[in-house]
Amino acid sequence: MTEALLGFLAIFVLALLRFPLAFAMAGVGIVGMGLVRGWMPSLASAAQTVHETGFAYTLSVIPLFILMGNFVARAGLANELFAAANSFVGHLKGGLAHATIAACAGFGAICGSSIATAATMCKVAYPSMKKHGYSDALATGTIAAGGTLGIMIPPSTIMVIYGIVTETHIGKLFAAGVLPGLLIAALLMCAVAFTAWRHPEAAPEGRRSSWAERWSAVRGIWGVLLLVILVLGGIYGGVFTATEGAGVGAAGAFLFALARRALTWRITFDVLVESARTTAMLFTLLIGATIFANFVNFTSLPGDLKTWITASGFTPIMVVVAMMAIYVLLGTVMEELTMVLLTIPLFFPIVIGLGFDPVWFGVLIVMVIQIGLISPPVGMNLFVINALLPKVGLVNIFKGTWPFVAAQIVALLTLIFVPSISLWLPSFMR
Repeated sequence: MTEALLGFLAIFVLALLRFPLAFAMAGVGIVGMGLVRGWMPSLASAAQTVHETGFAYTLSVIPLFILMGNFVARAGLANELFAAANSFVGHLKGGLAHATIAACAGFGAICGSSIATAATMCKVAYPSMKKHGYSDALATGTIAAGGTLGIMIPPSTIMVIYGIVTETHIGKLFAAGVLPGLLIAALLMCAVAFTAWRHPEAAPEGRRSSWAERWSAVRGIWGVLLLVILVLGGIYGGVFTATEGAGVGAAGAFLFALARRALTWRITFDVLVESARTTAMLFTLLIGATIFANFVNFTSLPGDLKTWITASGFTPIMVVVAMMAIYVLLGTVMEELTMVLLTIPLFFPIVIGLGFDPVWFGVLIVMVIQIGLISPPVGMNLFVINALLPKVGLVNIFKGTWPFVAAQIVALLTLIFVPSISLWLPSFMR
């Protein structure tokens, strides 16, 4: 147990020194395993991890979903989604912000990345909200919070990584994210409504669209619906696996972007390079986390923690609530994916030992990542928006996120105490 705790401490020290966390986890894992088992077994284990991760067929789903999202973004589907949502709710108080949340949910269904969703919707929704007199705080807070839906509503890159690390069924994880994603979107809209009620000047009403304009806008999103039905319908229907579905989705997104003449040789090259760069980052983190997890699992820390929790008298649900509180606090000071990869080896065996469903826990993990993505001071979505809108300023962006952080905490508590929201759809899958 002491060796594992020293390993965690070493990683946090290296993180404070701004050492790349992927290499920090890998280095601490190799050194720790070397001290516990010997250097040759440690190096052999690390080499095997690198080889198995690089050649794992199931991991090919990650670059394919990333590629699909990048092609979709280039095809301009986000504009049609925003226009369709705005035609239905744009006349309400804060209607453009509501439309942004709805468009983020739709874009998340074909993207799988929170940062990509936030960055894309920032370019699409912010100019319109600014033009109609929305406050910078509400506009940027809405985009940042709506962007987090990209990792809850399937397909989700984070769910894929969680499923691979914990050997949980990825198709069931995707199914489990549907209802929570809709719940979160509804709560985020409630946060918009609350802000508009408290500060009417921050969210003016817009023009009401006619039904003819609404149906015309809906017809413009046929590409989104086709991709969602093709990919998710095929996975849930058992026509193909998640990996095959990712391949079908990437090919479909490419053909759609090509048909819309959104691709040139240069743009295609940029999409491939961007996808490869993102994939390399995720794989490096995954390899580093796996090496460190192997070291932690070899120590007695997971077993000792489970024994201590059992003897402490805490109820199982209290343990989960405590874990989620730790995640929310860590999310304010750590990069979210690294935080999860670092702690999964510690928490996952305890959760399974307490008899909880790994699919339900996966949804909770994604939920705390969502909260971390918009929690100051290190929420990644906030910095993405700040990079795209430097004139707005981080203070305004931070100010605009708090109602949405509160809404997501309500969502987290609801999903903890009502697990059927996450588990109802997966119960229909074998």
